[in-house]
Amino acid sequence: MNRHIPTYQLYGEDPGKRHDFWLHCETIKARSSRHQWEIRLHRHESFFQILYIEAGSGDATFDTETHAIRPPSIVTVPPALNHGFRFSRDIEGLVVTILSSHLDHPPGERSRFGEWLATPHLTPLDPSNADAAYVMQTVKRIGEEFDHRNSGRNELLATYVKLALRLTARISRADDLNQLPANEGERRMEMLGGLIRQHFRSHKPISFYADELGISLTHLNRIVRSMAGCTAHDLIAAKLIEESKRELVFSLASVQEVGHRLGFADPAYFSRFFLKQTGETPRAWRLREIQSLHGTSS
Repeated sequence: MNRHIPTYQLYGEDPGKRHDFWLHCETIKARSSRHQWEIRLHRHESFFQILYIEAGSGDATFDTETHAIRPPSIVTVPPALNHGFRFSRDIEGLVVTILSSHLDHPPGERSRFGEWLATPHLTPLDPSNADAAYVMQTVKRIGEEFDHRNSGRNELLATYVKLALRLTARISRADDLNQLPANEGERRMEMLGGLIRQHFRSHKPISFYADELGISLTHLNRIVRSMAGCTAHDLIAAKLIEESKRELVFSLASVQEVGHRLGFADPAYFSRFFLKQTGETPRAWRLREIQSLHGTSS
């Protein structure tokens, strides 16, 4: 099928318009009602979407496959996927659009979660299940936080998105009877990820992580290269950059204070590290990012 599939930031809007948000939230009814309850096949190159279906019904099309939607459920749509929806007139729910670069784990990352994010999912939610009930409440909190613009809004929105996606992935995998147990590499990577989140501000040597995992440094790097295509040192650097960017956007701390919070005693070294990893100084990156988010930042 060769017909043109349009690319949008938000469905129906000028595709050439520069985005001024990292997260946008609206009711499903607000946009679909303007298009006769049908969102025709389209794609988003840079955005990930979460749809929460609270009531009503419809169907979701991913490329050429169509799936019935029944409430309550969560639909996740990765970037660059052709997708469309048809909704009943009594549809109730929310659609959350997130700049994919702001996700903690990029879709397609070499991990089970990254692979899950890179493919579309329609995940039924059982309200009697604690995780499912938490997902439903969390997505509703995203909508409330987006609308009210209270202090700490961006940081809370980022946390809610992370929780909603992680729990939805857990529920989705629980229903997958073909899911194989994690192999040694996946288990070690999950353990390493937990250790990095706990200790990255301490700038511990890679040997520390190998010792904590009970394996040799060579074996650790072999696992990381096999699973992630990089070194353990690269993973730690990526975590430092991720947290640096979060602090630079979501706090009023100076660049020097951000560096200090992340364990850099020398502000100049922090700036050099950030420049090497991103191609920009922390100050230049912060200015550009805040300008791009102008209009939705709190």
